[in-house]
Amino acid sequence: MGSSDSQSNPSPFVMDFSNTEIAFAHKTNGQLRRTAWLFRLMSKSWLVNVGGTFGLWLNSNGITIFNPIIRATIFRQFCGGISLQDSTDTIRHLKDLHALSVLDYGAEAKSREQDFDNTLEENIRAIRYASTNPGVPVISSKLTALASKDLFERYQSGPLQSEEDRAAFARVEARVDRLCRTAMENGVAVFIDAEETWIQDAIDGIVKRMMEAYNREKVVVYHTYQLYRKDKLESLKQDFQEAQEKGYILGAKLVRGAYMEKERERARTRNYPSPIQDTKADTDRDYDLAVRFCIDHYEKIALCNASHNEKSNRLQAELIVAKGLPRDHRHLNFSQLLGMSDHITFNLAKGGFNVAKYLPYGPVREVLPYLIRRARENSAVRGEMGRELSLIVSEMRRRGMM
Repeated sequence: MGSSDSQSNPSPFVMDFSNTEIAFAHKTNGQLRRTAWLFRLMSKSWLVNVGGTFGLWLNSNGITIFNPIIRATIFRQFCGGISLQDSTDTIRHLKDLHALSVLDYGAEAKSREQDFDNTLEENIRAIRYASTNPGVPVISSKLTALASKDLFERYQSGPLQSEEDRAAFARVEARVDRLCRTAMENGVAVFIDAEETWIQDAIDGIVKRMMEAYNREKVVVYHTYQLYRKDKLESLKQDFQEAQEKGYILGAKLVRGAYMEKERERARTRNYPSPIQDTKADTDRDYDLAVRFCIDHYEKIALCNASHNEKSNRLQAELIVAKGLPRDHRHLNFSQLLGMSDHITFNLAKGGFNVAKYLPYGPVREVLPYLIRRARENSAVRGEMGRELSLIVSEMRRRGMM
């Protein structure tokens, strides 16, 4: 068990995320120029919002005329490929750089039973593929790609009233159970994404049942904790206590959160207290306390620090070193999105830590809603694109390209 002194200062070891030579060693000069151009475009929030709205409208109406352009630009930067096989080169390339891959079939917000079943089958194929590829220890799944968001909301609001809804929810649980059971049988783990507060309790219940069933010997199922929520640090601690009492290992993927504006607007219009932290400093405080808590209990909690925040990644790396823990312990993990924060990913990899890229894949028409959501999130975060661009420019200068 890790030290109980959770507020102890990390060791003098400092993780250097400013080394752009390591961060971008995998990119040619041409690739660096293309990435800089793309990030300059994405830093213009008005362009991202207008283009995203137009892109979603085209996609929903089956108009694919611009898909080749999308595939050559934003898709190429942030996705592994249009299929598992098409993603193999990216996975192999990351493995050569000592980084693993988290496979995520990019389908989102489906509404038909056939679509839910199709997404499940794609997730099962991803698990079987991962079981044969040492570069892929885990896949990621979003439960609203396996079930109706409206159904989750009705379930969370109270007992389901109709027989149709009860049967539909039973099918949801059966899908998730098959997903997690297949993962266990194939030696692969599953990240279950967090979603909006008005459906998250329903998702929480399913995920905890899956952890209780499949996390007995090792962690198969990871829950996701959004620390921009006021209640999630306490939820993490309560879930750990429940896991201890029921005899399973808690899987905890930590994120800051992805639905802040939507959550605050809904709280305002429906006149209830916002579940979102009042300030970024509050979120950062709870996030880093959650990192410390997981590391203090690392033998019983499998942690994935899924953050693009340098301070939070540095904190975890330094705590691991300060406590004398193995840098490659299977419960001590980091992850960033493909195409983002390479300075964090590859400097951690160079330092011998477990780090992975979150690697979405799928046909452009399926992945486009994901890509637009990510572009909007990143352009809305003050300085996110600017930071990425400044690092790329620094490397271009180091190489004498400017």
